[in-house]
Amino acid sequence: MKATELNFQTITEHYKEELNLVEEELLNLFKSDVPLLPNLGKYIVEGGGKRIRPLFLLISSGIAGFRGPERIKLAAIIESIHTASLLHDDVIDNAKIRRGKTAAHHIWGNQIVILVGDFLYSNALKEAVSFRNQEIMEALSMATTAMTEGELLQLNKIGDPDITEEDYLKIVSQKTGALISSACRIGGILGNISEEKKEALSRFGLKVGIAFQVSDDILDYISSEEEFGKNLGKDLEEGKITLPLIYLIKRADKSILRKIYSIIKEGPQDGDLRWLQERLREYSSIESALNKAKAIVEEAKRELSLFEDSVELQELLFLSDYAVMRRM
Repeated sequence: MKATELNFQTITEHYKEELNLVEEELLNLFKSDVPLLPNLGKYIVEGGGKRIRPLFLLISSGIAGFRGPERIKLAAIIESIHTASLLHDDVIDNAKIRRGKTAAHHIWGNQIVILVGDFLYSNALKEAVSFRNQEIMEALSMATTAMTEGELLQLNKIGDPDITEEDYLKIVSQKTGALISSACRIGGILGNISEEKKEALSRFGLKVGIAFQVSDDILDYISSEEEFGKNLGKDLEEGKITLPLIYLIKRADKSILRKIYSIIKEGPQDGDLRWLQERLREYSSIESALNKAKAIVEEAKRELSLFEDSVELQELLFLSDYAVMRRM
């Protein structure tokens, strides 16, 4: 596959067979004598998703020279950890929609969905233990710990208009960057490459993960609900101050700031989201957030300078650009 032929569809087509096997393994992680678990698992897995994290693991293992079957199960483990975090996040945020479908907790209830998330976390780590590889376990456990810390940091900053850009980047590096970083590192571990290269893959994944989340937070203000698969303006409704709004707060005059603070404190009312969208454009806050994401992607790409040119290298470089250009 030539670099000029790359797009997200060609990459997923290239890994179609492996991704289908990942889907099967993901369903296996919901297997239990408790009938509710596989039923709920089927609903969640059939809800789709781009399987970005498994893709990063599959491609990273390829760039490290490893194509064995172990990467399939580990890709499913990574995706199941991500799925567990989404289940918990949706309960915390009282989300109504996930990937265009009714969020699971609105069907089965909060208690069940939280416990299913717990089951997924513990079952994923139990399956990972079967590889008897300390490095893999360290990568996964560090990611899951960081994700929980990131969620707690974010909750601590809910409704806080004084959140800084540094606070925000720390939150998204832990909530989103950590697991993609782990996926890339595990690919390197499977290939038994040098520590220097494993660290490079890890840093690449972290930075791309941050860029993905910044991009998602931009789309929350400018996308459509059909494209985005969840309620537009959801972050604002939940009191989450993301990078576009942080930049607007930095730049706005006092009269605009008063209204922004009121929207954050009282929650958005009719017309408030449209008003904010106009202010975000007026003060170039969306553009600045997008430029920040692009700059982080360029940093991520430089982390891969240790690797010789290959199909896998070109795929990783494309996916890093895709992080900020999808649906923009």
